[in-house]
Amino acid sequence: MRWPDLLGSAVANTRRARIRATLTVLAVFIGAFALTLTSGMGTGVNRYIDDTVAAFGDSDALYVQKSQPLIELSSTSGPREYDPDTTRIRTGFGVSFEGLTPEDIEAIEEIDGVRSVKPMYSVAPTYLEAADGGRYQLSPGIPVDAVGLQMVAGGAPATGRDEIAVPESWVADLGFSSAGEAVGGRVDVVMTNMAEQDRAFPATISGVTQASLVGTSLNPIPSDSFNERLYDYQVSGAPEEVPESFAMATVTVEDMALAPGIQARLEDQDMLGLTVEDQLGMFRTVINAIVWILNACAVIALVAAGLGIVNTLLMSVQERTREIGLMKAMGMSGGRVFGLFSLEAVFIGFLGAVVGAVTGVVGGSVLSGALADGFLSGLPGLSLFAFESWRVALIVLSVMGIAFLAGTIPAVRAARKDPIASLRHE
Repeated sequence: MRWPDLLGSAVANTRRARIRATLTVLAVFIGAFALTLTSGMGTGVNRYIDDTVAAFGDSDALYVQKSQPLIELSSTSGPREYDPDTTRIRTGFGVSFEGLTPEDIEAIEEIDGVRSVKPMYSVAPTYLEAADGGRYQLSPGIPVDAVGLQMVAGGAPATGRDEIAVPESWVADLGFSSAGEAVGGRVDVVMTNMAEQDRAFPATISGVTQASLVGTSLNPIPSDSFNERLYDYQVSGAPEEVPESFAMATVTVEDMALAPGIQARLEDQDMLGLTVEDQLGMFRTVINAIVWILNACAVIALVAAGLGIVNTLLMSVQERTREIGLMKAMGMSGGRVFGLFSLEAVFIGFLGAVVGAVTGVVGGSVLSGALADGFLSGLPGLSLFAFESWRVALIVLSVMGIAFLAGTIPAVRAARKDPIASLRHE
């Protein structure tokens, strides 16, 4: 009997025990369905984290600061109104802390392995004034790489222009009906210098940003050049020159393999250097741990389904003992008998895996869309389930492999049966 004939016989034999085979396929289906969903969840969440990494900064750079927080993130849904009696202006992006000095920048540049250092000035605006006269507290976000920002409308602030990107949650408060209408709009950033003199700096809204996992888009983000203009006025008017102070510095290294040594050198000089992965790696670790736990539960379900395959085929071997004896008496080798029952196991696994994977992909895609418009609407850009064809194919093949292994015991038992004793079996 050729292998195509064996496959046809395996399919026919599976259909003979329809109820038992259906229950076994259902068990395989549950495991494959769960494994497809958990794999899709891991892919979707990690893809969102990768997008967040891009929004946060350059993955091949170190972000250096004094060992204190850089930015105060607003926990409200929009901007807070400016009240001159209660708002206290503090140097450094809304946080009172010691910034990097020019001497610190020089020390960083002298570290072996450092290619370039780009300092970022500490700016503390008095308030932001909208076109309708509304005034709001302003702790501007740190200018980040334009390619990384996730935009609802418009684009990132361009260097060389007085531009600012505002969060989507600020659009209505600034007097715009939509994110698209806000693009190109004008706002005034009011600064107070060292002589207590106020000055308004007009800025064009270049775009509207989405919220992100690390909060890089919770506050307005100025262009590099606009940020420097604000800083120059902030330190003007003093009776003597004000020492330069930087909120942070972006350090480009020659090779990221050198980063641990550079970080150690920075710590020796009371500075903290973090990579994007240092700051977001914990998110990824937690998500991967959860996905692995869920995958383990799915594998347990598949193991249970494998036991069901063993039981189904053992009963099939028992019921078809005389049939096996007749096949061997007619010249079928033990290897062919083994192949017949192995193909039955693989066919059961194939049915359960394909139906489970397809159902998982369809159900996960529908659920992902529903959650994105509902429960997860606060995390724009997050698709909870994302499926890659090669991963789904790998799941199907893996389940078929488990089914083959489960069918090995019954197949070996059938292959070893003595044809004479099998023909006498009642």
